[in-house]
Amino acid sequence: MTEADPNDLHATDVVWDLEPLLHGESPEAMLDRAEALANGLAAHRGTLASLDAPAFAAVLGTLEDIHDLLIRVGSHANLTYCIDTTKPEHGRALQNVDERSNAIGKELLFIELEWAAMSDAQAEALLSHDALAFCRHWLRSARRYRPHLLTEAEERILADKDLTGSRAFGRLFEELTARMTVELAAGGEPQTLPLEVALSKMMHADRAVRDDAAEGVSAALNAGLHTRAFIYNTLLADKSLDDRLRHYPTWISSRNLSNEASDASVQALLDAVQARYPLAQRWYSIKAKLLGIEQLGEHDRYAPLASVETRVTWPEGKRLVLGAYASFSPALADRARRFFDERRIHAPVQPGKVGGAFCTYTTPRLHPYVLLNWTSTANDVLVLAHELGHALHGDLAREQGVFQQSTPLTLAETASVFGETVTFASLMEAVDSDEARLALLGQAIEGNMATVFRQAAMCRFEHRVHTERREQGELSVDQLNAAWLDTQRALYGDSVALGDRYAVWWSYIPHFFRTPGYVYAYSYGQLLALSVYQRYLEGGEAFVPAYLDMLAAGGSMPPADIARLVDCDLEDPGFWDAGLDLIAHQVDAAEDLARQLGRL
Repeated sequence: MTEADPNDLHATDVVWDLEPLLHGESPEAMLDRAEALANGLAAHRGTLASLDAPAFAAVLGTLEDIHDLLIRVGSHANLTYCIDTTKPEHGRALQNVDERSNAIGKELLFIELEWAAMSDAQAEALLSHDALAFCRHWLRSARRYRPHLLTEAEERILADKDLTGSRAFGRLFEELTARMTVELAAGGEPQTLPLEVALSKMMHADRAVRDDAAEGVSAALNAGLHTRAFIYNTLLADKSLDDRLRHYPTWISSRNLSNEASDASVQALLDAVQARYPLAQRWYSIKAKLLGIEQLGEHDRYAPLASVETRVTWPEGKRLVLGAYASFSPALADRARRFFDERRIHAPVQPGKVGGAFCTYTTPRLHPYVLLNWTSTANDVLVLAHELGHALHGDLAREQGVFQQSTPLTLAETASVFGETVTFASLMEAVDSDEARLALLGQAIEGNMATVFRQAAMCRFEHRVHTERREQGELSVDQLNAAWLDTQRALYGDSVALGDRYAVWWSYIPHFFRTPGYVYAYSYGQLLALSVYQRYLEGGEAFVPAYLDMLAAGGSMPPADIARLVDCDLEDPGFWDAGLDLIAHQVDAAEDLARQLGRL
């Protein structure tokens, strides 16, 4: 089956070409070159404070070249590993790159430390020079870490520790979940499916299939649960140690610092979302009535409102997403089309492949790559639109260079959610019945519930377990399960019956293991993107250039300044409520439409 086959439900041949990352050179040769450049920079150790701006810029230009080489080799090893974690040679290659990159990075620690040690007056004098424009915000942002930096000898020890600590345990978690299979019985012959495919059954129109999927996933998660709990406990303790050594006041302070957000502003976001939990509960109560169920179970949260499951072929999904982007900006759609034409996407589900979906920017001197697990559901179309949004953000920001291409996590979801929202709007325009419109509206609301409310509840779970681990020591499986159920039940209230089998579902979520504190960025990004989309509805085509400028800015400015490019004020205390109001309007619209159809 080829991508051109109009009946392709599996995207079997949609695999990426990673060769441009190496450009015909061996990984070892590239690592050797990076090492040689790093050794050359070592001659500047102890002298950075004496350099003028052009000389300092030359040092950072070489550092940029080193990062480019390490990113290329690291991306190639990681993306190869992600599509088949079962091959020992993939893990071995990834570990080799990690170890050599770590060794090279240790020789460059002096740059960050000597920059942080400069006086504010000297730093500002350097930053005012045009020679440093290509990394000005990166440099200014790096100085915020001064209270948390250690001596060079201590930093080198911590860098070595990461290889056998958090990174090693994170990789072990990924390998365990990638190998996980789920036994299902409903809907015909018994099946053994990858975890990712089994989870997609939670969106099936048949409740018996959804219940069977939830039962199967829970059983699969229970197997090996104690091992994953041990991994998580170890990672919790590792982070606690790092935070103590670096003098971070709370478990989430380091994440907030990297996101260029204050602890208070993040707490305001989470408090605003939690205050609107009744909105989520209202939606799930409405959904139960629409499905003819007295109370939703955990397996019903993603149930479609349409009575027949929609299957979407890969070519149709591609057409829908590119068409949606073209309706907003033909130039943006043309840029998106290159990701298909130049094989920058890996889509099929296959044994050993990591779950979920992601986009990795790689290096700004090349282009991003997208990983999907295409299961031919209608939701996969929105996932494709979402990840392409990330890819386009990274692609447009390539001009910012290695240091300033990426945004903090708080802005990282803006383009992806915006692309998803534009695609949803196009799908809504294409439907020809109120029943289909209600089903799509329900899908959009479900996405907002999952991205805004569920992610905020997940952050509450992280807060609890990180805090309890520091106060009480190692947490038992029962304690972790209880923390998960308590924080999830606080969200759903009486609108969803969360059974005991759901207690273990914390144990497959990669962000908890790999990037603690990440999840609130989804709530942040979703609400920001909804506000940005509202500006688009108000401004029409005149809004497009400002939006593209925002994406092209990458991480070259503070988040608040970037948001102002599209007339959003992140410092307004009422900003988050405005985004939540938009979700409330969606729920109102769905309820009104359901009443018109006589379904409520």
